[in-house]
Amino acid sequence: MAQPTPHQVLIQRFVELHPEEVARQLDDAITDEAVGVLQRVDDAVAATVLQRMELDRGARTLASLDDAYLGRLLNQLDPAITARLVAHLDESELARILSLAGANRAREIQEILSYPPGTAGSLMDAQVSTFAVDCTVATALAQIRQLGNRRAMALVLRDENDRYAGLVRLPDVVAADPELLLGDLRDGTAVQVQPMTPREEVVELLNTYRLTSLPVVDFAGQVVGVIRHDGLVNAAQQDLASDVQEMVGVSAEERALSKPWVGIRSRLPWLHINLVTAFLAAAVVGIFEDTIAKFTALAVLLPVVAGQSGNTGAQALAVTMRGLALREIRTSHAARVLGKELAIGFCNGLAIAAVTAIGVFIWSQSLGLALVMLCSMVVSMILASMAGAAIPVVLVKLGHDPATASSIILTTATDIVGFLSFLGLATLLADMLPTG
Repeated sequence: MAQPTPHQVLIQRFVELHPEEVARQLDDAITDEAVGVLQRVDDAVAATVLQRMELDRGARTLASLDDAYLGRLLNQLDPAITARLVAHLDESELARILSLAGANRAREIQEILSYPPGTAGSLMDAQVSTFAVDCTVATALAQIRQLGNRRAMALVLRDENDRYAGLVRLPDVVAADPELLLGDLRDGTAVQVQPMTPREEVVELLNTYRLTSLPVVDFAGQVVGVIRHDGLVNAAQQDLASDVQEMVGVSAEERALSKPWVGIRSRLPWLHINLVTAFLAAAVVGIFEDTIAKFTALAVLLPVVAGQSGNTGAQALAVTMRGLALREIRTSHAARVLGKELAIGFCNGLAIAAVTAIGVFIWSQSLGLALVMLCSMVVSMILASMAGAAIPVVLVKLGHDPATASSIILTTATDIVGFLSFLGLATLLADMLPTG
């Protein structure tokens, strides 16, 4: 066998030490260049890089590998990661990859693909070894060495009926007396999920129990897989990313490099909804058409009120969404959250309104216009702050995802509140405003 050249050794060493950086560079490279880099390094190192690449780019790179190399690489890739990659390929490419994966690995990949995206089953590693509760520490350590599984951070236990019986942290096993039984070392919090458990619940368990492994069991209580630490982190990242997208009416499935049709299909319905809500805000302005025609300065200042109330509501929305996502608050805390936002909205509104009113008075030399600006700014910022906190809480109460287009709903609410408060007060105080 030919000895590797210094150039090949250098590439191998660099990829081993910096797989994340290599993955980022390959995301921007053409597919042939990515394939060339992966085929110059060991299979295990190539698998490490591939699983860190952006999903669409990684999937295209995987499909472009030659059969011999692809067959070896599939043995190194986690079946759950392989499933996420091949889900972005067409049927013919999927069939080719499954045929090269081997019967057992192909069955694991197909099992993961059978679960809907965003469920525990789609995140789990089906390659899991279980240990009997009456197994000794010495026997368990010997089995672990034979398995050669470097990713396991906890041992999954089974009872005499092969049902899930808890977890034992690997450091506890290593430090324990060799004759001690695994059942005596198990963690008191036997957390588990079923394959169809939503990703949101997986993330909640991660945050609540600080998990490193999460067993997935079927209805009979038997272990069908385990979500390992990297899978749990990936679930949390996906949950956060989907929340950010859904807040503005974008599908959680859309990616930066998705096909244009995916973005059109997911965004267009919400854009139509946004158009309807924009007409609602415009209708509010239309009610005060005569007032605006008489006092043209109002048209200049109207965006200031709407913009400040929109930013205020967005701040409250972000804080409340974070609290709900991290389970810091629940719907039972609604009164406290709204009370807090009322106080914040009043104090911030008063401070901003005072500065704005002074600026308006200097610009217009009208005390009446400055007064309208002062009062409307305080009112709109208070209501916007409370709306930003109330919208996600109400959505949760109604059984909906609080991230679902909450930004679009908030924008409508703050626009209407801002326009109504400003133009309404201007109409009431019309005698104090300068004409023209």
